[in-house]
Amino acid sequence: MPTLDLRAPARALVPELPADLPHLRESAIATWRGRMINEHGSARVFEGLAEQLEAAGLHEVVAEVRGFADEERRHGVLCGAVVEALGGQALAEVPEGEEYPTHDDAGSPLEAALRNMLSICCLSETVAVSLIGAERMEMPDGELRELLTRIWADEIGHSRFGWRTLGRLASTLDRATKERLGDYLEVAFEHLVEHELAHLPESSLPPPEGVALGLCSGPDARRLFFDTVVQVIVPGLEAHGIPARRAWSRVALAA
Repeated sequence: MPTLDLRAPARALVPELPADLPHLRESAIATWRGRMINEHGSARVFEGLAEQLEAAGLHEVVAEVRGFADEERRHGVLCGAVVEALGGQALAEVPEGEEYPTHDDAGSPLEAALRNMLSICCLSETVAVSLIGAERMEMPDGELRELLTRIWADEIGHSRFGWRTLGRLASTLDRATKERLGDYLEVAFEHLVEHELAHLPESSLPPPEGVALGLCSGPDARRLFFDTVVQVIVPGLEAHGIPARRAWSRVALAA
């Protein structure tokens, strides 16, 4: 299994943390190490998206999306810095990532790229903006909040890119393409629910002071996740002619 070793760059960015919460140390290390793995691993996803967008002829956005990959790697280092600050190591064995989906069954290279852009930017990154934003609001002022704000600001940019690009391209897509994108959303929503709920266990009920280390209530975060999908993502996609409500209704029944 490959090893992710971010110790050297992370130790250069170690934030000052509250010193009076030793009872939360182990759970906080596990939380931030998990974030380190997820954030750093997201770089590969954006690199794949950049290649797809270039193949689809959207050359003007390729450099921006490759920049998102650099930001995700930087997020991994920042999360590793929190692990180091807590007395852990920014070191982890990581499973081989899933093969990046190229969607060879799509009607065109653009449609294939849009499937992944919707899944990555309009779904996953929009949820990240919501969850991280809520965590940031509860966290007291300090270096950890500043670090989280840097990550949150980048995630906002990733999400906005997806919605902006969809808005620019939606009018050029025919009805059949939008219907197929709607069909694909059922798969994308299923993956989103599986991923998010796995990282937001209902059993996670840290004490109130846990917000100072970025520990959140699993049940509260789950409610916010579902609210974001229903109130933000589905209406946003529907506004661009993508039948997202149909896809979400099928997934929600099984969630």
